[in-house]
Amino acid sequence: MTENLQRPDGRRPDQLRPVRITPGSQPFAEGSAMIEMGDTAVLCAASVEEQVPRWMRGRGTGWVTAEYDMLPRATSSRRSRDRDTGRTASRSQEIQRLIGRSLRAATDLPALGERAIYLDCDVLQADGGTRTAAITGAYVALHQALQGLVNEDKLERIPLHCAVAAVSVGLKDGNLLLDLNYAEDSSADADFNIVMTDAGDIVEIQGTAEGRPFPRRQVEEAIALAAQGMEQLFAAQRGCIAPAA
Repeated sequence: MTENLQRPDGRRPDQLRPVRITPGSQPFAEGSAMIEMGDTAVLCAASVEEQVPRWMRGRGTGWVTAEYDMLPRATSSRRSRDRDTGRTASRSQEIQRLIGRSLRAATDLPALGERAIYLDCDVLQADGGTRTAAITGAYVALHQALQGLVNEDKLERIPLHCAVAAVSVGLKDGNLLLDLNYAEDSSADADFNIVMTDAGDIVEIQGTAEGRPFPRRQVEEAIALAAQGMEQLFAAQRGCIAPAA
């Protein structure tokens, strides 16, 4: 990596955009958080239902799932709402499944009991990294909802194995760049979305070459760079999660 490489917004290659997580952004939800990473903003809300979907009933375990959508003017031009086409866009489906998998990896589902938590992630403004921001913010909303169940004596403890967060890494002209904005993402030679736990374990890696194949070693370098940036994301999460009552 070229350490003195300057990006269009002045960041170093290994530098995140400014990160801000505001918990409790939707007071009617059992848990919520607004996450802002640069000019990307995602509102995450957790809703608790005292039953699991029909296909899971009787198994003695809980369920965590997600929905993802983008407001029509979250981008530079208006996009139609999914309702206008009569179906959920394939990109939205893929992202919400990723969010759900990531949060389930952090959750002790049997300890949750037969209840479901739905995480709604709505992109208010998109400048790259919306899926990774949604995962990072949704964890805070999930934690808040679970803390509420503990406070109401419905759970003995918060049923989480770990914290989980995500960040993107891109490859451009041989340089690895952390936390791509839209301009960088759209011109990258390869890009990765990396989901990790605060113990350093990998939940999921999505990586794609946009043209030429990339060397295998750069996958390991991308993971190392993501792990470095993830420390700041975990610190931001910890900073807005209230201690157990």
